[in-house]
Amino acid sequence: MALLTYVEAIRQGIWEEMERDPSVFLLGEDIGAYGGAFKVTAGMLERFGEDRVIDTPISESAIVGAAIGAALMGMRPVVEMQFMDFIACGFDQIVNMAAKLHYRWGPAVPIVIRGPSGAGVHGGPYHSQSNEMWFVHTPGLKVVAPATPYDAKGLVKAAIRDDNPVIFFEHKFLYRRIKEEVPEQDYVVPIGKAAVRREGTDIAVITYGAMVWTALDAARELEKEGLSLEVVDLRSLLPYDEKAVLASVRKCGKVILLHEDTRTGGMAGELAALIAEKAFEDLDGPIIRVTAPDTPVPFSPPLEEYFLPNAQKLAEAARKLAAF
Repeated sequence: MALLTYVEAIRQGIWEEMERDPSVFLLGEDIGAYGGAFKVTAGMLERFGEDRVIDTPISESAIVGAAIGAALMGMRPVVEMQFMDFIACGFDQIVNMAAKLHYRWGPAVPIVIRGPSGAGVHGGPYHSQSNEMWFVHTPGLKVVAPATPYDAKGLVKAAIRDDNPVIFFEHKFLYRRIKEEVPEQDYVVPIGKAAVRREGTDIAVITYGAMVWTALDAARELEKEGLSLEVVDLRSLLPYDEKAVLASVRKCGKVILLHEDTRTGGMAGELAALIAEKAFEDLDGPIIRVTAPDTPVPFSPPLEEYFLPNAQKLAEAARKLAAF
């Protein structure tokens, strides 16, 4: 076992897949000599050479288009978005090409598109978005959002080995703030399987990404008041683990859906519909959402703090739901 940060776990996962499979190669802006904006690819140019670690122009559409072509020819490209906000510039290539090619004529399209997402670092509206739902709504893609170093490494390896295009969201707030013991031997975390991070009996909190840690903070605080939260980390948003969600809801009878993304059209709405359709009779109270409001991410630190869900807001919602 090795104690790794979230960012180092991702770096190691990619490195190991580069060593394991010569068809894996990297494309992105400043990923070579500079080592990437957050140093995920540090040292890879020196180890694997410029044929496998390719610095690109600032054109996300061209980067993704080149990756699609390479994937169709048997390669396994891993694309870095310097910030996931900029993925919008490659949107057409992702949703109308990568996502649909297998449906149209059957080829594998093994692409990973990865990069930093999320707020909490005062990056402002163009460097802090949680834009995962753009892709959760697109059949043909897989969407992953790990919360821990163990999952980050295991899921990035699973994503690289997958024959489908995978959008891999790395929460930048977690990059160097959390550490975890990670196995040194090869392993993968299966895409589409949730994890129960904390067992509880009173309220199920379904969440993902950095909000997993927010939920755990709130659960520890509420435990002092005799209120037991179960925390479920989705890990994958497309496909998501329907069985795990329903099992936790049925166990606890009350549920809070928590995410950093804005409210309307967020993952919480999808999960609320699932629960209402398949576990309505198991509910002892209303389905509650704790999310960001429907605004861009503010740059101002006090406004960003107001914008983001936190442990206090979650605890307040849990107390109200418990009293229902």
